[in-house]
Amino acid sequence: MNWSTRITELLQIRYPIVQGGLAHLAYHELAAAVSNAGGLGQITAMSLKHPEQLREEIRHVREKTDHPFGVNFAIGQHGRSYREFLDVAIEEKVPVVSVTGGNPAPFFDDLQGVNVKKLVLVATIRQAKKAEELGADAVMVVGQEGGGHIGREDLSTFVLVPQVVDAVRIPVIASGGIGDGRGLMAALSLGAEGIEMGTRFIATKECVHAHESYKQALVEGDENSTIVIKRSLGAPGRALKNRWTSRIVELEKANATYETLKTFISGEANKRFANEGKVDEGFAWAGQVVGLIKDVPLVEQLIDRIIKEGEKIRKSWL
Repeated sequence: MNWSTRITELLQIRYPIVQGGLAHLAYHELAAAVSNAGGLGQITAMSLKHPEQLREEIRHVREKTDHPFGVNFAIGQHGRSYREFLDVAIEEKVPVVSVTGGNPAPFFDDLQGVNVKKLVLVATIRQAKKAEELGADAVMVVGQEGGGHIGREDLSTFVLVPQVVDAVRIPVIASGGIGDGRGLMAALSLGAEGIEMGTRFIATKECVHAHESYKQALVEGDENSTIVIKRSLGAPGRALKNRWTSRIVELEKANATYETLKTFISGEANKRFANEGKVDEGFAWAGQVVGLIKDVPLVEQLIDRIIKEGEKIRKSWL
């Protein structure tokens, strides 16, 4: 099957599959594995302590692959400036950058004259049109099924993607609830030209920064294993349901302030579960796709499986 789309051509990848930014998890081991398997791997920049760490990660990726990769910038994180990290990405001539969690306008201003492909994560039609206007090369459209931060409007991937496709001229990448060949083919049928997966890539061998307890929770989870937190703060995000996240939601229902919530929703609380495996002492992001995760394969095995499933579906249509 010919998997060429505007996304594969834009990003110079074999398959229209993009790995999500994955705070505290997406580093050179995973990024290189995804790129080597034919997708676009990404490094998460803003989880690193200082810009030189990003330079090291970029160089490690290049040691492991000669295929394109990207750097994700979660620019909405409180108290962090992305500027020095972006300077490193520019100096290292990273081929792709993606922007999540904030207004991309100043970020794009800093990229004036730089030869780099720009992806923007959006959760509404308005955001997609604005990203196109600012100069995005493609938009990643996340539905409320997704893990991590999602849109405020509870729009599903299945509903949102075709409407964004109709609203913009640039390529659309579907995100949220996708974890196998069926999701890939559904996304393409909706008019998307690629998919982004986050949660599914956590449950892989090469996502070495994800604790085994985290991966096991993803394998054992079902469609009811996630919960949306931070809705009262206007920044909803989907995470695995546990005592910690249930407590967050209880506090939100009681109209807790940000000051009361901040220790519960901090990056440190996220790392305690995601990196350290302290499953009741923090939280871990996950999308509703957990119901489709049954194993922890190598990245190459996962992508090969998705492509074979997609090809089988395609043949059944003919």
